[in-house]
Amino acid sequence: MSVAPTAARPEPTAADFLATNRGGGLLSEAIDQPIGARFALAGYRLGLAPTALTVVNFGLGVGTSVAVIALAGPMHRHTVPAWLVGLGAFVLWHVAYQFDCADGQLARVAQRGSALGARLDILVDVAVQIALVSAVSAVAVAYRPSTPAWFVATFAGCWMINLVTSVLAKGDDAVSLVTSTSLPVRVIKLSRDYAVMITVLALGIAIIPAYLVWVMVAFTAVNALFLLASIASATAKTIK
Repeated sequence: MSVAPTAARPEPTAADFLATNRGGGLLSEAIDQPIGARFALAGYRLGLAPTALTVVNFGLGVGTSVAVIALAGPMHRHTVPAWLVGLGAFVLWHVAYQFDCADGQLARVAQRGSALGARLDILVDVAVQIALVSAVSAVAVAYRPSTPAWFVATFAGCWMINLVTSVLAKGDDAVSLVTSTSLPVRVIKLSRDYAVMITVLALGIAIIPAYLVWVMVAFTAVNALFLLASIASATAKTIK
């Protein structure tokens, strides 16, 4: 008795990977997530584990920030063009983020997700963002040595609010401070879109490095206000 051949499973397309993305904001969804889907597709065709893409994110993200730190002094002394450093940071930070988008997409489509892989992804995100904060602070302090240490610490602490809230936003019990998905609300939320944040910081390094500290002030204010609003909202809901 002959057995009918089993139909070959069709290879997923970039659109299949993109359909599993976890959002991130208007700019992320318009640019970084779609490019991440292409990276995920390439990883799938090469038989790579999602962790391989996570490691690429780590190498690019941390390596770029280390390079910016090393070049902060030469930038201030005008031996290295600030625009070149900023442009390089812009491109490489975005590519690192696109690999961060890709690893989750690959894990979901290839059904290779694991608790250990998810843990590694979060740890790499922490490392990449610590390096990013250090790079921005290094440039700001190189141009303005009088920048208070307490402010740099506050900027770093408030920056990590983004990572904490992104982790809290996962799972069945996840809630959003503002649940509306209308376009005006999503435009307002651009200030918390990681793609926008690294774009603004890279352009700050390229164009206005002497005033980068004021960009840090703006981000610190937005993040601190978001934290206070989140605490107030959660408190109001839990005491009802």
